[in-house]
Amino acid sequence: MVPQHARELAQAARRVLVLSGAGMSAESGVPTFRDAQTGLWHRYDPAELATPQAWARDPGLVWAWYEWRRSLVAACQPNAGHRALAEWARIAEMSVVTQNVDDLHERAGSAVVVHLHGSLFAHRCDSCGAPVELPVPDQAEISGRLAPPVCVHCTGRIRPGVVWFGEALPAGALDEAMTQIEASDLVMVVGTSGMVHPAAALPGLAVSAGVPVVEINPNPTGLPADVHWPVTAAVGLPALVDQLG
Repeated sequence: MVPQHARELAQAARRVLVLSGAGMSAESGVPTFRDAQTGLWHRYDPAELATPQAWARDPGLVWAWYEWRRSLVAACQPNAGHRALAEWARIAEMSVVTQNVDDLHERAGSAVVVHLHGSLFAHRCDSCGAPVELPVPDQAEISGRLAPPVCVHCTGRIRPGVVWFGEALPAGALDEAMTQIEASDLVMVVGTSGMVHPAAALPGLAVSAGVPVVEINPNPTGLPADVHWPVTAAVGLPALVDQLG
């Protein structure tokens, strides 16, 4: 059952900001960053591959791992939670700020304002910064190491378009997220652990700005919210949106 206060806040909201985390995509089969590696990747620690140092030391290994992850995500489909948000956007102005590096919000039909941690599908040159679009690889073609493509503009290496440990967020990303929150009538915090900063501070910013917060997460996070609804995104969001017509 949808909590009454959550339903009332959603019905009254005209501008909604969604902050989504790994739990948003988990029900689509997207493994979280720290999920156990499988197959030939089981012996590698994800935290040791997702660094500028790893890229400098062994770009072929890092590129292969990210291409493997990209192929996994490409095989997944948006779940009922993603689709519910796209439906909600038909009756309210909605912005999505996500910590996820997948493209499931976009494929469901939502406009993502900010990918706080970048995207597996937004490559760029490591030297000149030029954006690059690449076809999704076949998982069967990924084994061990792959040489990163070369930039057609400057012959630099093409790198994954994600934020590695020790790197800053994309230019203006946090400021844009804060601006969107302050302009909203409601902030929905969906499937985020509340452990990764600076994104974890955003619900508190909303509370400080007087914007109500509804959290959807089956696990307790300690994030500030007016309503904590212990349910998954794929269950809670469709139920909520069904009551907004």
